[in-house]
Parts: sequence; structure tokens; C-alpha cells
Amino acid sequence: MSNFNESNTVEAFVHHILCGKITQTAPPQPGLSRTNRKINYVGWHYLPSQNIPRQPQEVFVETFVRDALIRLNPEIAANPNRAEEVLYRLRAIVLSVRSDGLIRANEEFTAWLRADRTMPFGPNHEHTTVRLIDFDNLENNQYILTTQYTYRAGAEERRADLVLLVNGFPIVLIEAKTPVRKAVSWVDGALQVHDDYEKNVPELFACNVFSVATEGKELRYGSIRMPIELWGPWRLDDDAPPASLAALKHTIASLLNPAIILDILNHFTLFATDKKKRRIKIICRYQQYEAVNLIVNRVLAGRPKKGLIWHFQGSGKSLLMVFAAQKMRLRSQLRNPTVIIVVDRIDLDAQISATFHASDIPNLIKAETRTELERLLRQDTRKIIITTIFKFGEADGVLNERENIIVLVDEAHRTQEGGLGIKMRAALPNAFLFGFTGTPINQRDRNTFYAFGAEEDERGYMSRYGFEESIRDGATLPLHFETRLVELHIDKDAIDQAYTELTGGLSDLDRETLAKAVSKMAVLVKVPDRITKICADIAQHYQQKVVPNGFKGMVVTYDQECCLLYKAELDKHLPPETSEIVISATGKDERFKPYQRSRDQEEKVLDRFRDANDPLKILVVTAKLLTGFDAPILQAMYLDKPLKAHTLLQAICRTNRTYGNKKTHGLVVDYLGVFDDVAQALDFDEQGFQQVVSGITALKNEFPGAVQKCLAYFPGVDRTLSGYEGLIAAQDCLPNNNVRDNFAADYSYLANLWEALSPDPMLINYETDYKWLSQVYISVQPTTGMGKLLWHALGAKTIELIHQNVRVEAVRDDLEEIVLDAELLEVVLNSPDPRKKGKEIEIQIARRLRNHISNPRFRALSERLEALKERHEQGQIHSVAFLKDLLDLAHDLVQTEKEIPPQEDEGRGKAALTELFLEVRNEQTPKMVERIVNDIDEIVRVLRFPGWQKTSAGEREVRQALRKTLFKYALHQDKELFEKAYGYIKQYY
Repeated sequence: MSNFNESNTVEAFVHHILCGKITQTAPPQPGLSRTNRKINYVGWHYLPSQNIPRQPQEVFVETFVRDALIRLNPEIAANPNRAEEVLYRLRAIVLSVRSDGLIRANEEFTAWLRADRTMPFGPNHEHTTVRLIDFDNLENNQYILTTQYTYRAGAEERRADLVLLVNGFPIVLIEAKTPVRKAVSWVDGALQVHDDYEKNVPELFACNVFSVATEGKELRYGSIRMPIELWGPWRLDDDAPPASLAALKHTIASLLNPAIILDILNHFTLFATDKKKRRIKIICRYQQYEAVNLIVNRVLAGRPKKGLIWHFQGSGKSLLMVFAAQKMRLRSQLRNPTVIIVVDRIDLDAQISATFHASDIPNLIKAETRTELERLLRQDTRKIIITTIFKFGEADGVLNERENIIVLVDEAHRTQEGGLGIKMRAALPNAFLFGFTGTPINQRDRNTFYAFGAEEDERGYMSRYGFEESIRDGATLPLHFETRLVELHIDKDAIDQAYTELTGGLSDLDRETLAKAVSKMAVLVKVPDRITKICADIAQHYQQKVVPNGFKGMVVTYDQECCLLYKAELDKHLPPETSEIVISATGKDERFKPYQRSRDQEEKVLDRFRDANDPLKILVVTAKLLTGFDAPILQAMYLDKPLKAHTLLQAICRTNRTYGNKKTHGLVVDYLGVFDDVAQALDFDEQGFQQVVSGITALKNEFPGAVQKCLAYFPGVDRTLSGYEGLIAAQDCLPNNNVRDNFAADYSYLANLWEALSPDPMLINYETDYKWLSQVYISVQPTTGMGKLLWHALGAKTIELIHQNVRVEAVRDDLEEIVLDAELLEVVLNSPDPRKKGKEIEIQIARRLRNHISNPRFRALSERLEALKERHEQGQIHSVAFLKDLLDLAHDLVQTEKEIPPQEDEGRGKAALTELFLEVRNEQTPKMVERIVNDIDEIVRVLRFPGWQKTSAGEREVRQALRKTLFKYALHQDKELFEKAYGYIKQYY
């Protein structure tokens, strides 16, 4: 952290930005004394936690809440005792967290905060709205920042670094890590919130809008129970360099501005039901927030009447539309507007509708037919209407002249430039038109910028979020392409000629009406020997490169007949249930009849594909699913169809969705030579895209240098040494945290390359070195579990390599013997080489502590070891004193292990499983949690044996038992639930 004194904590830095005084006097802060009215531009007033009138077991500050209720509600001001009735309701929500789950409690509290709840406080007990926050006049609210906010739930007590309270409600929690080590990052703070606070003191988050984690370099925010990998950055200032103090200052001042927090609470927070019938909380990403407010402000201003939103594939355009529709419907200035969502494909219609319906957006209607759309518009319906562009195809004349109609057009680059777009504009002459695209077209005859871009927008668009930003923010992943079987690539001249004929008179909708014009191309593609070789290669590539990491694939063929041919050939190499054809089966050809599916039937097939535990691993397609299809588990696309420009871009971006922290990239395997000229293949406006699509060949070229960079940390070390000798020699080359963290960063990059390339034959020459580096990396990982950004779990292929054909020669562990044997202890202390002996015992202690990494009873011992190492490395204690302190620590470690009853970890396992199933339960499984947990506990106790976690047979048996138990309760398709439950079993049993 340049220009920042590290003795100042990040907590103090955030406090300084939010509460730094400026000269002008701010408006009076309700509830604050007159002497404290000078505040800064953000609007927070600092109040030490000891000065806040609350008990540790109270979530919100009842005194402040009562004041706000009286201040903001005339009915309560007339009878202040009514405040107690509201407080009673709010306390009940907090008490329901453990029984109903945190999400449902937070959803109900959010409804109260948004003034969506009423009480019978009016004349004759009429219900009136209860306001807890004033969203119209923000100066009427009380804004307090405090530090070390302690909350106690039973025996559990946690202290949040900073908390922001509005009218007494803790709506934002900030976890600030001090940047003393490169390895410690925002991830560690986010994990503390997600894995500790939200689980052990969930009541504290009953009224939470979002939480923030930062280490003084980068900041991320996320809503309750949001997986850490989905926590997003906030970047509304593009001028400041990322990961800098200047950028962080702008981020804090922007995101944590009361106006923005309350805007997010009121308009950018959704509670949705996912495909597994679980409630989830969704809040906006910064690009969605920015684009929605640009749209709303343009509509409020009344001009210009159009605008283009250019956001890359996978960056959340569907949700952006939901937020925009929600905010515009709620703005009283717009006088109850009609918002029309227009899509151009049935599958996109299904996707958008599903997003809106899952989010429980009120006043939503689908216009299924042209007649229905015409009736809704002529009757002046004031709702959110979802329809397809084709419903305007036969519209005659004007359907509605009203000005407060806002049309949001998805995939605006495809159909808006032709007759359909003209018809729609004629039907709604005074409507606002906003186009959404990930891949705009900038050609004379078809120009997205001309169709939607306003002249007032300097570059033709009002909001842009490109591929580079999307990857930088972790919203999507980089794409790698791999050219395969060059001898089977079709002659380039033939491709160009056939491609021209193929696309000559067709729109970009990629209809399957290619007929005679492409007969030459069809013959070239369908040569039987070619298909045989390609399918054999797909099967081999998929099994070697995709299966080990648990991902799935998609085969994109030339036409519907090719789908049949490829499926038949793939079945010779893989079990038939591995693959399935998904096409728009039309016409009379009997061969396609089995693939004529209703929308519901097709969705069931796609849900099976999304399920990691389902045997369906590969989809065979030609045009369907190349746009709008979202399946994060899809990593590899096997491409054997000529695609160009934005059509190619949209297709390959099916693979770039994030999937937990295991997926590092999307992979496109090219059998046709589409990528022979990358620049030409990606010849479209998003030039930056070409910079982040990298060929596997380029990665291969990088790999040797990455290996050498890691090996350079260990000059002169004999890498053939095993046991303590080898580990000590390696660790001596990593003498302090700074060097270890640099090694971890370089190794992480190398490990990502290995996972991407494996099992390429070129890796054979580097296998020994890579395995050695991996074992050193494991041996120096901090025992406290911190530094998750650098010190991560190894990838599947790396673990396989380490365990592959290796005789398990564990480093001798005589720690217990040394601790218990006084004679032996004397020998150890009088060792001729105390430094070496100390290193041996340090390695033993570290390995033992890693076995207990998630047990809080060992956390203090882990921190003690790290502190002891640091003092020794800095020369504060010599080797003999270091060895003595290590032996004391070893004694305490062995003693703690003995004191833990064998049942304790398993009891914690049952508690963790119970909490997990309580969180994911739905209406169908409300009473089953205890039975499910008891069933799992009983079966695992029977099956397990000492060290089962380290054997493939043990893991297989336990996994099968868990899957059978979940199947019994119809929970077997929930991949995330299965993996979490298995993780708990592995940890606690």
C-alpha cells in the first residue's frame, strides 16, 4: 500500500474517508446533538460502540429505531406507544432467523425497511404504511458509523470491524483486514463474514443490505449467503488505476454513500427462487447499477428517447432489465409507466421470463400472441409486458401513443435493423427505446449504433461493459481455443466460398433453411472418415481434459443431420447416456421425431446437463443453445461449424461463465479451422476481445518460463531428496512471509497453466519438477488458513499427479513420542544442529495443525506457530530458544488433541450439516432436516475407517452413501448441497 502508513489500520482508513470532516455544515442529523453536525460529503457520523445505547444481544438500536418511527410516521407520533408494536414485529423477525433461515428472515426485514408492510394505526384501525427509513428526503434519516460492533447469540460472540447504521439498523457490515502480508486479501475478510459470522451469529444479518471486505488495496461486496466467488467490485471511477489507494478511496466514498446504499436497498435488491426451489438474495453489480440509473434519468428527463447498453455476454443483462423495470415502475414521477421487454428468440423469452418470475416482480404479464400484445397496448395496460419482436410483425399502425412507455430490447443487434424494428417503432411512436447487446454490429446495412445509439452519446452507446472489464471483475472467464486435427480442416478457399453462399441471403438468426446453396459445404463437412476421426478425438479430449475437473461439453455441428451422425459416432466411444441432441426438430423427417420436445421437456434435459451428478455430460447442437443458454458447468465447446464475428463470439461465450473457484477458463476446440485466423474470425467491434482470447499454443509457450520462475526460488537445492532433508532444503530458500507469498503467487499462475494444459504430452518433461513444486507449496501453506487468494486448494489434475503411482512415504511423525519422552526431549534440546531439528518439528506441527484447520480450538495454536516463525525469521529469537518454544507448542498441541472427545468433531459435523440443510430447505422438506442429518450421520459412522479421506475407495464409498441418502429425500440433484455436505463429512468424520 503505497503512500499509506501500515501502522494505520484499514479500519481507520475507511473511518477517515467516511467520517472525515469538511468545512461546510451539513443538514441536521436527526438524533444527533447540535455539536456534531459538521460531517463530510458522504454523510456518516462516527459514534463509538460504547456510546451506542444497546446490549450485545440486540441486533438493532431500539432507541434510535423508536425515534425514527415517531419522526417518520404521523400515526405513531400521535401515539408513541405504537412504536412498541412495530418493535415487537421486528424482534420477532430476528428471532425467526434460526427456524426460518437467514434468507427468509432478511427478505421479511427488507420488506419492512422498504415500507412494504402496514399496521392498523389509522382511523377505525385502517392499515397504514409503516416507514422505517425516509427514501424521499434522505436528510430525515440518522446515519452512524461505528467500530467493533459486538453481537452475542448464546455462547457465540462476534465483533464486526465497522458497521453502518441507518436509523439504528445495522445495514452494512465491513470487514477490514490490515495489509501486512501480500497473501492476506479481501477474500479472507469475505470468508470471515460468509463462513463465520453469517453461520454463527446469523441474527446480526437480519436487516443487512450487503457486507464489504477489503484489505486496503481492493474491495468487494456481497449479499447474505452469496458465494465468495460472486462478491463483486464497485468501480464507478474508471480513471483511478485498479488495486490502488486512489481507486479504493473513490470506491468507499461511492459505494458507502448513504444515498447509494439506500438506492440499492430500495431498487436493486431482489429475492428469487432458484431452480432448486431455494430462496436466494440478489443485489446489483456496479455496471447494472450505473446502466439502470442512466436509463431512469434519461426517461425522467424526457429525452433523448433512445440509448444503447453494450454489456458483454454473461455480465447480467437479464437482471439489469429486471432492476430497470422495477425502478421505473416504482418512480412516481413516471406516472405508472408501461415497461415492455422485447426479445427475439423463444429461448431468450423463456430465459428472461424465468428471471423476472423467479424474482417475484409484481404486475408482470406475458404477451403470448400477437392479438394479446395488441389488446394489452390498445387497452393501455400499465404493467411490465414481456413479448417477442415477432409479435409486432403484423401490427397495423399505432397501438399506443403514450409517452411513458419504455421498451427494453434484448439482443438488439439481431432483428432491430429490419422490418420488425420499423413495425415496432410505428406501433409505439412516442415510446423510449433502449437496446441491450453484448455484440453490436457496425456495418452499413445493419448498424446497432444507428438503430439505438443517441446522437447525444459521444461514442454511440450510453453504457459499456466490455470483455476486459468482465474478466477483470471476475464476472466471466478468459477463453482459450485449441486447434485440433489440422489434417481434417477443410480447404480454406472452399470454406470461404461455401461460407459466402451459406450466409448470402440469410439474417443472423441462423435459420436451418440452407437448402441447395450449401450442398458443397455439406459434402465437405460430412465425409464419413472425417466424422469418425473427429468424434474419436472429441471423446478422448473430453475424457482427458474436461472430465477430471468435473465440467461438461457441447458439440456444435454443421446442421441437424450432422447432429445425428455425430451422436451415433460418439456413442461408440462413450456410454449413450453421456450425450444428447438438442435441436429445433421441424419438418417431416422421421429421424428427427425423437427430438421434438416441448419447452418443459427441453428444460428438463438442460437441467440434467446443469446437474454435475447427472450422467448427461455432452450436448450435441447446431443452432439451438448458441445464444442465451446459461450453464456454468459447461467448459468445452467442440466447434465444427463455420461461424464468424458476433455469431462466433456469442456461441463461444457459452463456455465463459464462472463455476465456483474450480473453473479458470472456457475452452473452444476448433475442428474446422475457424480460428486459423483469429483476427478475422473475431472481426467485429469489440477489439479488446481479441486480446483476451488466447490459443493453447500460446499457453504451451508460457509454461516452461513459468516453471523456471518457480524453480528459481530454490537455487542449488537437490530436488531428489525426500523426507525432512528435501523439505528443509526447500523451505530454507523461502525464509520469510514476503518470499513465501511471492512464491505462492508464481506457483498459482503455474498451477493454472498446468490445469489448462494437462494431459498434453509436452507436460511429461516437466512432471517431476511440477510435482516437487506442488509438494513444497503444500508444505509452506499457513496453518491458519488465511491468504485464500494465494494459498488455495490445488486443482484436480495437480492432486491426481501428486497421488498418481506414488508410494505414500509420509514424513515420519514422532512428535507425540518426543513430547512424552523426557529422555528423548533432552536429546532433542542438545541436538548438534538445533536449527535443523527445529525445522523438522515445525514441519510436523504445521502438518498436524492443518488436519484441524477448521476447528476453532486449534486456531490460537496455529496463530502461535505463525507468530513464532515470524520472530525466528526476523532474528528476534535464536535457534535453541525457537526449538524450546516449538516443543512447548507441540506439547500443547498433543494435549489439545487428547482433550477433544472423539465425538466433538462429529458433533460439530452434525451441527454443520443441520445448519446447511436448514438453509436450503424448501416447502417440500420443512420437517425432514433432523431425519436427513441423522441418516447421514448413521451411515457415515458405519462406513468410515481411520484415514478414509486419503483413499479413493473410502471417498467413493462415502460419496455413494451420501448420494443415496439425498436421493431418498429427493435432494440428489443439488450439486452445491452435495459438495458442501460431503465437505463437512470429510472434515468432521
